[in-house]
This record gives sequence, C-alpha cells and structure tokens, in this order.
Amino acid sequence: MDIELLKTVVEDQRERIEKLIKKKEIIMRDLKVGDFIKYPNSLVILGVRRAGKSTLSIQTFYGRKFAYINFDDERLIDLDTADLNKILQVFYELYGKDVDNMIFDEIQNMRGWELFITRLRDTNKVIITGSNSNLLGGELATRLTGRHIDVTLFPFSFKEFLRYRGFEIKNVFNTREKAELVSFLRDYMINGGFPERLSSGSEIIASVYNDILNKDIINRHRIKNREDLRKISRYLISNASNEFTFDSLRKITGVNSLITLSNWVKFLEESYLIFRIERFSFKLKQTFKAPKKIYCIDNGIIDNVSIRTSEDLSGLIENIVAVELFRRRSYNRIKEEIYYWKDHQQHEVDFIIKRGFKITHIIQATYVSSRESIKPAEIDNLIIASNDLNCSNLAVITWDYEAEEKIKGKRIRFIPLWRWLLDIK
Repeated sequence: MDIELLKTVVEDQRERIEKLIKKKEIIMRDLKVGDFIKYPNSLVILGVRRAGKSTLSIQTFYGRKFAYINFDDERLIDLDTADLNKILQVFYELYGKDVDNMIFDEIQNMRGWELFITRLRDTNKVIITGSNSNLLGGELATRLTGRHIDVTLFPFSFKEFLRYRGFEIKNVFNTREKAELVSFLRDYMINGGFPERLSSGSEIIASVYNDILNKDIINRHRIKNREDLRKISRYLISNASNEFTFDSLRKITGVNSLITLSNWVKFLEESYLIFRIERFSFKLKQTFKAPKKIYCIDNGIIDNVSIRTSEDLSGLIENIVAVELFRRRSYNRIKEEIYYWKDHQQHEVDFIIKRGFKITHIIQATYVSSRESIKPAEIDNLIIASNDLNCSNLAVITWDYEAEEKIKGKRIRFIPLWRWLLDIK
C-alpha cells in the first residue's frame, strides 16, 4: 500500500479524534483500564461495535503522546500483512521516534496482526480493540499467554447515561429530580445506551445493527444464506428474555442443519449482539439439555429491529438487568456464573448468581409500580427457588416499587430499577 495514502488515513483519523476531544463528548467510563497498561502486556478491549472502545483507548493514553489507527476504514481495504511495518513507519514520521503508546482499533480486520503485535508489545504500550470475542483465539492466545489483559466494554450503563446527560447522581432525590430521573430511565429502557445514539439520535441504531450483521458476521464468516441469518437474528432479538431451542429456530427458517444454526448463533454471540444464559441444575447434563434464554446487548436494538406485536416492558427490564449483571461481572472482574432457574412444575426465576459452589442471589425482574401489581406467582416462584437452592438473598427488581417484606419466612427486597442500576443502598 502507498505510504502517502496510509499517512493521509492516519492523519485524518487523528483529526477526528482531536475534534471529539475538543467537543468534550468524552465521558469517563465505569470500566477503568489504566492500571492494565504495562510492559510487556497488551491491553485488549473487546465489545460490541460502537460501544466506545476507541474512545476508552484514547482516554487511557490521553495527555500522553500516542499513535492511533483504525482498520475499519474503507481506504485500508487493500492493506495486507506486508504493510503492517509501514504503519509503524508512519507512526514514527508523524509522532516522532519516541512514540511508544499505540492503539490499533478493530484489528481483527487485518490478517497476520498477531505476530506484529507480539513484536511491538515488548517495547511499547499497546492497546488493541476488536468487535469479536474470538479475537483472542488461536495464534494470539498461544503467543501472548500470560502477557495480555483482556476486558469487555458494554454500551453505556445507566450511570454513564446520566453522566453524559449531566445529571448528578446522589443518594437522595427531591420530587423534581426523581421525575427527571425516571424520565431518563424510560428513555434508556426503550432506546438503549449506545453512545452515538445520545449524540446522533435513535436513527443511528439501525446503522449500528447493520454494521454488526454485515461486517462482523456476514462478511467475516462469508455467510451465503444471508436472509436466513438475518431472520434468525431478528427472531432472537425479538424474543429477548425468552427461552429458545435450535428446533424452534429450524422451524422458523427452514434451515435443517443444526450445525449451521448453532454456528450462526455462535457468530451472533461472538459479535456481542446477543448472549444466552443456561438453566441452572445441580445435574450438569440437565443444564446442557435445557432450553437457553436469550438476551440482546442493548434495548435500543430490541426497539429498532424487534417484530414484537406489543410492548413487553417487563421483558425490557429483564434484558436491562441481564446486561447489567454481565457488565458488573466483567468490569469488576468477578468470578461468578449467571443462570436462570426453572423446575419441573414450570416455576421460574429470572436470574440466579452463583459464586464457587454457592448460590448468592436470586432475582426477579418485572414492570410494576405497586405491591398489588406483582403477580403472586412471581413471589411464590422466588420462595420455591430459595428453598431449592438454599439461598436467602432474594430480590424483585421493579419499575418503581420499593419495600422489604417477610413472606413465608423469607425476607424479600423490592428494589426500583433506577436504584438497583445506580447501586444506591
């Protein structure tokens, strides 16, 4: 590739970064990664496309000299492995030979990058980002064993959403502040937390979704039967917070190969568009055989592409809670497992949290604002699960009902969604 064109691309991308910084659209994220940058480690920031991985990388090196290139640029489509050293040459020409902080954005688009990064990370502080969880497979994982730290970034949490809106988070809110807070929460519940949605409007979500499907799945895996893949994706997102089986996917598409369907779902997961949780059982075989529950990375995508015939607000709350549980596990680097629970009598609980050999939390999520609106089955199922799993930490996450009750010998906390998301005790 012509080195002058490469230099133009790098300069153009840097100019965009400087404009972003001057507009003060960068907010501090809940995920702190500064301590992870040290020789000879590489920091790998993974996550769904447009979650803010580039911005977090820039924040990490902000105030220091750093070089940056984003491979998700159509002008770099002909870049090949032999051109990687030219990138280093351009960095030194533009930023000086002493630049040792480097960001390689969406590097999964470049073949042969593993050896290049392996060579650099001994003398440079390197951040690489990618929109595919399989980025650390194969060559890189083998060569960088114990010498890289990977983190997963999600779209804005509700805390970050409020921070972007300039809303002060505190322990007690007056009536006006509470009304504004609930209004923000409704916006977040329906339209989601993609950073660009807040700066550019909800119309951008369709572009984000199409980029994920086309760039991270269809093009990356050379999918030929594109319409069936899109149908599968839309079906799963429309059924977020519900159980699914591969037999159900086979029936709606006519794709008879379970291997193909399994691969497609895996690709959707690897792109961070969806994730699934398993049904908990003390018998591992039952966990494998049981239906899975599906969730979407952001409620804005559910609102944008869903084919639901009615607004399922309880389902949207459940999806928010699921994403937040995974976000907290990732950001706090907690070793815990997240399941749902269902017994043979079809009593169901939305989430159980397991740490080591112990169930630590049992959680229901439902769109209610009063005690009378809570279905008796929600409480009964919570108590049945508590007895079965030997766990007394029980919670019902509601829209705006708050209380603590002792029912059938079990203490249950009813926590408004906004309070739970903000982690206000």
